Amino acid sequence: MILSHLIGLYTHPKKEWKTIGERHEGASHSIGHALLLALIPPVCAYYSSVNIGWKIGVGEPIFLTAQSALFIASAMYLALIGGVCALAYLTLWMSRTFGSAPTYTQCLELAAYTATPIFMVGLATLYPVVWFVMIVGLIGIAYSVYLLYTGVPILMEIPEERGFIYASSVVTCGLVLLVAILASSVILWNVGIGPVFTH
Repeated sequence: MILSHLIGLYTHPKKEWKTIGERHEGASHSIGHALLLALIPPVCAYYSSVNIGWKIGVGEPIFLTAQSALFIASAMYLALIGGVCALAYLTLWMSRTFGSAPTYTQCLELAAYTATPIFMVGLATLYPVVWFVMIVGLIGIAYSVYLLYTGVPILMEIPEERGFIYASSVVTCGLVLLVAILASSVILWNVGIGPVFTH
C-alpha cells in the first residue's frame, strides 16, 4: 500500500525509517507516495480559493476565479513533485562527500517521506486564514526537518555525527530549492501570469 508509512512517520519515526531502509520498496513506491500526498495542498488550496475565500486581516474574503485557481494549483503540484525529485538528486550528488554510496531510489525515499508533513500542511488551507496557515506551515516544516535529521543516518547508512552534517547540507539545498520556486513565482507574476481575483 502506497501510504503504508504515513502513520509510522508521525508515531515512531526512527522505527519507521528503519523499516523503510530494510524494505527499499523501490522508486515507484516512493514516487507514488509523493504523487498522492502532493495532491493535498493544491486541491485544498483550489477549493478554499474558489469556494471559501482567503482572509487576510480584516475585510471581505478574497476569491480567485476557477480558471486562475486551477492554473495555480497545477503549477503548485508540479513544483512539489519537481522539488522532491530535485532534492533526491541533490542528496545523491552530495552523498560521496559524506562517505555514503546510496542509490537514487534511496535518496528518493528520503526526499518523498521527509516531505510528508509539508504535504499534510495543505489540509490547513481548508481554513484559509493566513496567520493560521503560516503557523501550521512552520510546524510542518519543523517536523520535516526532524524527519530528515532522523532519516539520513539510517537510510544513508552513516554514523549519526556525519549524518547530522549531511542532513544540514540537505536542508540548505532544500532552502535553495524553495527560494528558486518562489523566485519563479515572482517572475511569472511579473510577466502577467498571476492570480485573477473575482470582484
